[in-house]
Amino acid sequence: MAKVPYQWALGERPPPIQQHSVAKHEILRAYLVAYIQTLISSPRQEEFRLTLIDGFAGGGIYRHASTAQEILGSPFVMLEAVKEAEFLVNRERQKKVCLHIDYFFIENDKGAAEVLKSELCLRGYGEQLGQTIFIFQSKFQDRAKEIVSFVKKKSHRAARAIFLLDQYGYAEVPAPLINMLMQSLAGGEVILTFAVDSFLNFAGDNQLNKRLLEQIGIPDLFRSRTIDEIKKSEKDWRLFIQGCLYKDLVNACGARFYTPFFIRSSKGHGDYWLLHLSQRPRARDVMTRIHWEKNNHFIHYGGSGLEMFQMLGYVPERDSEFTQQLQLGLGFCFDELAKKASVAKLSEQIPHLIYPDPDGMSFGELFASTCNTSPASAQIYREAIGNLLQMKELEVVGQDGTERRSANRIHDSDQLLPPKQRSFVF
Repeated sequence: MAKVPYQWALGERPPPIQQHSVAKHEILRAYLVAYIQTLISSPRQEEFRLTLIDGFAGGGIYRHASTAQEILGSPFVMLEAVKEAEFLVNRERQKKVCLHIDYFFIENDKGAAEVLKSELCLRGYGEQLGQTIFIFQSKFQDRAKEIVSFVKKKSHRAARAIFLLDQYGYAEVPAPLINMLMQSLAGGEVILTFAVDSFLNFAGDNQLNKRLLEQIGIPDLFRSRTIDEIKKSEKDWRLFIQGCLYKDLVNACGARFYTPFFIRSSKGHGDYWLLHLSQRPRARDVMTRIHWEKNNHFIHYGGSGLEMFQMLGYVPERDSEFTQQLQLGLGFCFDELAKKASVAKLSEQIPHLIYPDPDGMSFGELFASTCNTSPASAQIYREAIGNLLQMKELEVVGQDGTERRSANRIHDSDQLLPPKQRSFVF
């Protein structure tokens, strides 16, 4: 994942990479493996089409800043994740699914692009160059529309594409550009980094900052107030601006579903956000499941039910030997205790959403309308509903009229209904 300080040149030692960036690689790999398996669920499926785009690809190789170990970059993370997913999908199938995956690796720096091409050839991908792997030495924004056209032509209605946009700062990928990607591709997703601390340090009451906000696509971020006014009236002015920034950025990007978390640099370069943006609740659920599976990478500072605070976080100092994050009692960790708390809280909150309407709502509607404000996955929602079924505080009916007795059998189309006789009243 390319950064401005990284420098690559053929024949020279690769640049160092910090552990917090290695954590991003692991999340990317885990998400792609889970995403592909989720979308290839039918035993009758024969083909699967997807385009993966790394908008800031870098040179593809690093050395770990602490261990000096060779670390492959995000282009290879994508390639290896697809291999792993293909194996897992096909290992028990008699008729194999054919994966049609194309890759676009875009890198503006000439030296980095040359090293990336060399590493791809060295590692056995040379024959795919120009066929399924495309390297462009250019800015991402100069290739975005071309790639959108490629995806539409290749995938037709599904138009599945995942854009990894790991910009160094916060202005290289403006929100209107992301909005174009989201509106153009029904199956499009974006994983975006945003250097929030750098933004806050730069924020000021001047024309340069005003032009920058317009460039990013969030011109009214300060709500017609000056920075001085915000500092005087808000107890934690940085937190206030972060809240406004998060809301405006998500809205301007045009995503229906989003999963935000922060990563803190171990070298004091400041916090930055990693936002997953999508148009489908299933994609959001897959990313949330990764939070729970990789709980060594995440903390979120909020409630366990439907009032989640905006950011989830990774702090490298809490990562013991880079594999097991120590839980220091700060915030809500994605562990078994947090899961139990989430199930309990959702068990309290879901009836408030179902009871007002005698017709209730479908499970899919419940999840889609509330998941952006909850750290819970769809499975955790099901466990909470299972509790309510056992206590006879909820009824679940399938489209064919069959009553569900088990939470694991609940489908998106199943209707959640108030019980005919409630044992208590809110």
